[in-house]
Amino acid sequence: MMFSVTATLAVANQKGGVAKTTTVASLGVAFVEQGLRVVTVDLDPQACLTFSLGLDPDELELSVHDVLMGRVPARTAVRRVPNGPDLLPAEIDLVGAEKFLTNRNGRQFVLRDALTDLHGAYDLILIDAPPALGVLTVNALTAADHLLIPVQCETLAHRAVQQLLETVDNVRSLTNRNLNMLGVLPTLYDGRSKHSRAVLADISSRYGVAVLEPAIPRSIRFAEAPAAGRTVLSTASSSPGAIAYRELANRLIKDGVLAPVGDGHR
Repeated sequence: MMFSVTATLAVANQKGGVAKTTTVASLGVAFVEQGLRVVTVDLDPQACLTFSLGLDPDELELSVHDVLMGRVPARTAVRRVPNGPDLLPAEIDLVGAEKFLTNRNGRQFVLRDALTDLHGAYDLILIDAPPALGVLTVNALTAADHLLIPVQCETLAHRAVQQLLETVDNVRSLTNRNLNMLGVLPTLYDGRSKHSRAVLADISSRYGVAVLEPAIPRSIRFAEAPAAGRTVLSTASSSPGAIAYRELANRLIKDGVLAPVGDGHR
């Protein structure tokens, strides 16, 4: 299965600990299993996605930092990942790129322009945005066709969603009017908890955003996988979490929501 044009999906939430990186890595593998050509982009200076996919951030010759600084084209810095999506990795120097971009004209469009080098080579670009609402996250939203927001169903979750949606509104107004909101994805979810269900219902009704299914269950398997440099789809293939991510990937493909959007604004 291939798309005729490359689509870009950003996964973002400025609140940490919501399984954002796990979602990018797991969906990336699930899409590859479905025959899609996928590249993930680690846009977090903590380089958690890079580590989770089996690369040592301290041993990289090239990374997304070099791409954003204009030193090399994106394809040059992409690394192959066995049995998974390709990766445009990150390392701590990305902090320097963030500072550089803050003072640059057209800073919101740097990632979008850089990723055009990958168009045609991949069906899907998956961006792991950092847990912040700074210039790197704005770059991710500006570059994306679609946005997915992982949300842990806890009391303060709606505050993070509200702040991110305000940023989305600004991005739509200024840099990417066609950014499509796929919805919120419940993660670390305990369906037996009335509190979890109530928080999720509140987010949906308060902000009018779709709730993606299936919810991703809480499991120790997710914490174990990064140490092996793999995802839960490899380390615990038949676990409920792995099954949930595969089902989510299948639904996104089947529903056609991952097609590129826009009217030539890119």
